[in-house]
Amino acid sequence: MQTYYYVLASQRFLSEEPLEEVLRERTRHYQEQEKDIDFWLVPQPAFLEAPEMAAIKAQCPQPATAIISTNPQFITWLKLRLEFVVTGEFQAPTDRIAQPLASLAPIS
Repeated sequence: MQTYYYVLASQRFLSEEPLEEVLRERTRHYQEQEKDIDFWLVPQPAFLEAPEMAAIKAQCPQPATAIISTNPQFITWLKLRLEFVVTGEFQAPTDRIAQPLASLAPIS
């Protein structure tokens, strides 16, 4: 079982923040350090549908987007760069969260 850490915000809010630039810079940094990418942008994350996540889901306007990582320091760093976000963690895979990176967003 793996612990996943997240930053959660409304899709609208994240579209107004310099998120693309932040993630592009972080990807470049990882490439320079020859480090594997350990973060993912997940629109309408399915983990929010787990019963234990109901209070978290209620805190964030829907539809939501999450940046999920296995690196807690990266999530802390993002929290400091982005205001008005919710952070947390969850364990997966479990019976209720089988796929931690799953999205409920329709594929276009």
